[in-house]
Parts: sequence; structure tokens; C-alpha cells
Amino acid sequence: MSTWLEKRAYLTPNRVALYFADQTWTFKDLETASQAFAARLSGFIDSTDPVALLLQNHPDTVIAIHAIQKLELPVLMLNSRLTAEEWNFQLQDSGAQLVITDHHSVPDLDADVITADEVKLADPVDLTTWGHAELCSIMYTSGTTGHPKGVMQSYDNHFASASASAFNIGLDTKDIWMCAVPLFHISGFSILMRSVIYGIGVRLYAKFDERVIHQDLASGKGTILSVVSVMLQRLLDVKDSAYHASFRCMLLGGGPAPESMVEKCHQLNIPVFQSYGMTETCSQFTTLSPEDAPFKIGSSGKPLFPGELKIVTESGETVTQNEIGEIALTGPSVTSGYFHNREATDKALQRGWFRTGDLGYLDPDGFLYVVDRRSDLIISGGENVYPAEIESVLMSHPAVREAGVAGKKDREWGEVPVAFVVTDQPCTEEELLNYCRERLAAYKTPKNINFTDSLPRNAGGKLIRRFLKEEVNADNEHR
Repeated sequence: MSTWLEKRAYLTPNRVALYFADQTWTFKDLETASQAFAARLSGFIDSTDPVALLLQNHPDTVIAIHAIQKLELPVLMLNSRLTAEEWNFQLQDSGAQLVITDHHSVPDLDADVITADEVKLADPVDLTTWGHAELCSIMYTSGTTGHPKGVMQSYDNHFASASASAFNIGLDTKDIWMCAVPLFHISGFSILMRSVIYGIGVRLYAKFDERVIHQDLASGKGTILSVVSVMLQRLLDVKDSAYHASFRCMLLGGGPAPESMVEKCHQLNIPVFQSYGMTETCSQFTTLSPEDAPFKIGSSGKPLFPGELKIVTESGETVTQNEIGEIALTGPSVTSGYFHNREATDKALQRGWFRTGDLGYLDPDGFLYVVDRRSDLIISGGENVYPAEIESVLMSHPAVREAGVAGKKDREWGEVPVAFVVTDQPCTEEELLNYCRERLAAYKTPKNINFTDSLPRNAGGKLIRRFLKEEVNADNEHR
């Protein structure tokens, strides 16, 4: 079967597929570049194991993704903000055979490492396909146990997600999807998949710069933009003129948005589509359309076609309207499970429904309201931060006996992690913070550490993190 890019280049070869700075690539250009990259990359491949990408937002990343698809191998998207220890866990767990990177000084990684430039300079060989055509991508997302899990995303999952989005927001061949979110996130990766499925262009940004994005929105350089709350707030902070009339959709995801922010968007006539989704659903699963937004403040909308959603109890029974329970999903965009992790797969997928662990409720009209992104999950600048992972690192320090982490509200990032520790021997806050910085990504490192004599626990000895969250946010209450 032809790859999606090959098929798209056949159908619409001369449409612009990619914009980056002052450069452009047609679909034919992308196909030619990806074919050449695949022929050179093929010489480094010797198994069906995944190929990992540790790359920034750059045309080389787009080309590499499509080249790996030509080899029929799954691509493992590594978050460039993680530490070497976190990368190595994912490489070991997935069995990745190769890492392609643009890092100038790469730490010791548990896989062969090569730069994108080295691939481009290698001699081409006969292109070999390896037969993993169904599995497109793997992205690791931390679980409540603190151990990252590799979400399997098939081509069918991506196609279903792209189709559902198009059914909802419509499709115009002149669309340009502005991508300032990381390509190693499902939000960025899904934009690339939609580009070749729809036959529309992507305007790729190396990083998010609110002034550049605002200027491009005002001058008509894009029609759709994906953002998280912190990005939207930064755009609102610099907005001093109207956006171009061609701009028709701002997809807002990555966690609940403050109602005041959404209301301001309505006042400024910004077409915000609030959504709820996750790595396990290949991006958005529910979306609130602008026409419903004024009447459903705080809602994430309804499931996109043909996905289905219900709210269930811990035992799996469906709850009544307006009753809070766990969000369960089913549909063709939902993952089939976690790579090399049957236990986690069986726990999440029950009787055909994916148990998200998130809490929410449905109103009488069927609109979803997310109460919490998992009861303890912290979302900082659109990144998922799980307390158990940070607690595990803290408790590996010889001075720490117990640790608890909760999210503190923050205007810039939405939330930031704050830690509480019980120690057996003297140590300083800075010592523990440095210890975390060496083992965790910057956004996971606690902003501060509180020393305490005990942590709140229930009768069974389980840590009650919501009490910690209430304590760190006491000053923000009623604001």
C-alpha cells in the first residue's frame, strides 16, 4: 500500500504541504525528500523495532517521520524536554533500535544514535520495508503509578481522528494549519497526519512566539491554530489588532481553560473550539463548537463522530446525568493499548471501553464537563505531570522517607508541581531540587519543597493528595 504522503503527492503534487520560515515544500517535494531519506536510513535498519526521533520542530522532522512510514516501522516520538534517564526508560521499554537526533551533545542512550544530517549524507541503499504497517507511532505518557506507558497509535486511529475533526470543523483545500505545538506531542503529530490526509498545508514553527503568531494570524497566514491555555493567554496578552477574516478555528486543548479566558475570546470574536482528548485518542475526542460555547461555559463539548462517551462508576456502571464519575471512551480513534504492556492495557480497556481515569459529568444535553484530568494529574503549560513520578524520584533520595506532590494554580502555566516531604535526616530544599533537576524534565521539577512531619493518608495508608492540593491553593481560593 502507498504511504499517505505518496498517495497525496500523486493526487495533489503541486499544493504547498509545508511552510517553515521563508521556505515552502509541495507534496511532491516532501515525497521526493522523504523517499531519499528513507533510502539512506534503510542502511541503518536491521529489525522491525521502532525508530526513535529526538528532534525539534523542523522540516527534517517531518521528512524523517514520513521516511520511517515508508519503511513500515513505528516511530517513537521522544519528548526533547526529558532527561537522559527518562529517554533511556522509553528506549529500553520499546526496544527502539535507533535514535535520530539533532542534539549537538547527546548523552549516553540505550540505542544506536545518529544525526539527521548523517542520514542525509549516507549512501542510499535498496529500500526495505519491515511489515509493521498497522502501527504508526508510539508516544509515552506517564501513568498514575509513575511508570511511563507507550501508547500505540495505529494508522486507523490517526485516520479516524482526522476524519472526526473534519466532520466537525469542516475542510477547505485552502486551509493552512499553524503548528506551534511540539511534533513529539500528539497535538503536533496529528497535524502532520491531517495534512496528508486532507491535502492541506502546515505552517510549522520552531517554537511558540506569541508576537510572531499574532502577526501571522493578523496577516492571513493560517486558518487553523492548535493551542493550550498558556499559549492562548500569551496571545491575548499581545493582541492589538483583529485576526484576518480567513482565520476560522482555534482548537484549545491540553487541559481545562479558565472561564474568564474563554469569555474574553468570545468578546474578541476569536473562534475558539474547546476540546478534550489525550494521547490515547490521537488528539481531540470531544469538541465544543463556538455556537454552543456561550451557553456551555466550561464544557468540552460532545464526542466527535463516530466516537462515544459515557460516565461510569469504579465498577463500570453508567451514572445518571450531572453525576460525576470516570470518563470512558470508545471509537476508532482510541488506542488498542500500550506497547509491550499487557497489564496496563487490560486495566485501561474494559469490555470495549477505554477507562481514562479522568473525572467528569454529562449535562442533560450530553455535553461533557471535565472535573479533573485524573484526580491527581497536574497540567503545566499543556504538559501532563504525574505526582507519583516526582514522588518516586524524591523518595529515592536517601534523606526522604515520604513524599507527596500536588498542583498549585499558576497564572502563566496553569499549574505547577509543589512537593511535601518527610525526612529521616537533615537536607535542604535546594539539595532536593537539584536532585530532581538531574532526574526529571524541568516542567516536572517541583517549584518548591515543603518539609513536614507527616502526610495526609486514609485508613488504608493511601496518600490523600487532594488535601495537599487544597493546602497549596488555599491562598488562591475565591480569587
